[in-house]
Amino acid sequence: MHVLYFHQHFSTPQGSAGTRSYEMAQALLRDGHSVTMVCGSYAQGKTGLTGDFVRGRRRGVVDGIEVIEFALDYANHMGFAQRVGVFAKFALGSIGVALREPADVVFATTTPLTAGIPGIFARWLRRKPFVFEVRDLWPELPKAMGVITNPVVLGLLSALEWMSYRSADRLVGLSPGIVDGIAKRGVARDRIAMVPNGCDMDLFAQSTESWRPEGVADDQLLAIFTGTHGSANGLNAVLDAAAVLRARGRDDIRIALVGQGREKAQLQARARDEGLDNVLFLDPVPKTQLTGLMAGADVGLQVLRNVPAFYFGTSPNKFFDYIAAGLPVLNNYPGWLAELIDETDCGFAVPPDQPQAFADALIAAADDRAALRDKGARAQALATSRFARSRLASDWVNWVAGAARR
Repeated sequence: MHVLYFHQHFSTPQGSAGTRSYEMAQALLRDGHSVTMVCGSYAQGKTGLTGDFVRGRRRGVVDGIEVIEFALDYANHMGFAQRVGVFAKFALGSIGVALREPADVVFATTTPLTAGIPGIFARWLRRKPFVFEVRDLWPELPKAMGVITNPVVLGLLSALEWMSYRSADRLVGLSPGIVDGIAKRGVARDRIAMVPNGCDMDLFAQSTESWRPEGVADDQLLAIFTGTHGSANGLNAVLDAAAVLRARGRDDIRIALVGQGREKAQLQARARDEGLDNVLFLDPVPKTQLTGLMAGADVGLQVLRNVPAFYFGTSPNKFFDYIAAGLPVLNNYPGWLAELIDETDCGFAVPPDQPQAFADALIAAADDRAALRDKGARAQALATSRFARSRLASDWVNWVAGAARR
């Protein structure tokens, strides 16, 4: 079976972006299938291709995956209009690929929602089986965040969502809320599989030298956030907690925010203005180096804005990386991950918008290192037993291959 795979933000582990599509493509290869990955350039991602672009694209084989990369200048700092322009360019270029490239199954994954457009064309014009993977509910999520308010734009996105779901032979949702959201649009549940982001146990099992950011002592508690510094992430909540820690004189706790995004400059300015020297800002770290940082950390921070659509409608990569590394997780919003933390006692689930409770959890972690180590052990056990990527990838491959058989 040959899978024509569309993911605008594809990255190998050499980049600092999520690697779900890389891992799933590798699972297809291990199962005897072949893959053509269609993607765009991305500031945080590394496709593995190094040749020159010819007429806006380049092509080559990376770790057994045939990669077609469009020259698209995309980064997290872009404004909404700029992002829409890049999304449209990728969708239009991908339509031509979808109509020409060989495929037994066409697979497309969000975000953005426009990633489904080449799958729609392949399904109706070439009669190719189409599997659509939904990582975020659009337009529900940007509407809830206030990112998109124009009723015409929301209406067009809703129509595209409906067409993508109805065109797909099968769908994949990454969280319980996403699966429910797809079903609410009239899709039969037997056409939807939930395959959350998983834990790369092999990557984190490799022997790696642990490291800490400069200025963090070995006896200080180190809590890390690894990901985009954007509006959705709500990282001012971390600075609010840091201010509480500073007021309480807890100089034994350090917080490192690792990544890039539109909000980073504002966060750095606030930390400087308020003298929050207990917060460090690091540039993005490739996945291959991130394992060492996580080995040197004590707590992983799973932080999002207090938006109810996030509670059950997200499946964050960072959470699964944290537990794979054996890091207890501090989560600051309700939902399925908070319930999972409470159920397994693998971290701390605190209410949203309560910096005192956030700080209390970090203090509890610092004051009882033995209990913290036990939480870390339970986090890693959860990763192994329920979210090992090898098992989830096998389920995903069977689901995608089933579309071809049908």
